[in-house]
Amino acid sequence: MAAVFLVTLYEYSPLFYITVVFVCFLVTSGLVLGWFGLGVPVILRNSEETESSTRVLKKRMRQVKNPFGLEIPHPATASVTKGITLTSDCLEDCILTCYWGCSVQKLHEALQKHVYCFRIKTPQALEDALYSEYLYRQQYFIKKNDKEEKYCQLPEDAQVVDFGPVPRSRYPLIALLTLADEEDREIYDIISMVAVIHIPDESYRLPCRILYQYLLLAQGQYHDLKQLFMSANSTAPSSSDTSPGERSTDRSLLEKAGLAEDETELHEENSKDCVVCQNGTVNWVLLPCRHACLCDGCIKYFQQCPMCRQFVQESFPLCSKKEQDEDESTRI
Repeated sequence: MAAVFLVTLYEYSPLFYITVVFVCFLVTSGLVLGWFGLGVPVILRNSEETESSTRVLKKRMRQVKNPFGLEIPHPATASVTKGITLTSDCLEDCILTCYWGCSVQKLHEALQKHVYCFRIKTPQALEDALYSEYLYRQQYFIKKNDKEEKYCQLPEDAQVVDFGPVPRSRYPLIALLTLADEEDREIYDIISMVAVIHIPDESYRLPCRILYQYLLLAQGQYHDLKQLFMSANSTAPSSSDTSPGERSTDRSLLEKAGLAEDETELHEENSKDCVVCQNGTVNWVLLPCRHACLCDGCIKYFQQCPMCRQFVQESFPLCSKKEQDEDESTRI
């Protein structure tokens, strides 16, 4: 009898398997309903509302005011033999000191001395730390908010046409900005700024640019000033690229066609918007790639930068929520 049952079970095995699965389902359903009752917990989440499981660390930032500003207005014309033009935009009276052919090793040793209680507040302090390891020095007094161009050039008797092959032992030019008044040094956290400038010569024709900018604090720290990468929505030429006559002609043509807009609307179109939602204002900087491309609403959904796909280790806001509300109220 048992043998007949086993043979029959073998012949109808698919039906047997279906029966076993159905019985297991009934038993499992009974256990679940017996444990939870009719209120079985179900998790329903919208994909749009799903936040990243791993939170990106938010870097604690301290806002300070930088009294120094330095630009190269005509980088294409700069060279070791022809000199360079610098423009300073400072909030207080400052002293601009330029060191030609400064030793790379001595400069970084001077920055380390600034950390160990040898504060570089004046040009004389930096010269003492450099041990006069430079070829030539020029100095200018910069008045508050003065944007006059300052021309720097090596003397003809120096007979320097290049600074040797790469890697070099000397920087072409070091620009030091320090506060002129002693009282201002007690007000600002940033007391000086050191800019390392590359100038093309016969051996190395890389275009003129600022390689590094170091901000020296009164407490003994120094920070390397980094550039942020922001995305621009509009590729339309800025107002500074066109002459007033061309702008007025273009606007008159737009008015005749009925397409002219207010300046405020044009300004809003050229503003920096979030690369994801295209609605919120860019406010978050992602590290280490330094892309500023996300708003307050989209920052919580990304572990990778939407611009370069690099994993985000830290992030920090450009301005706080309170500052944003004040800006919006002022604009209204």
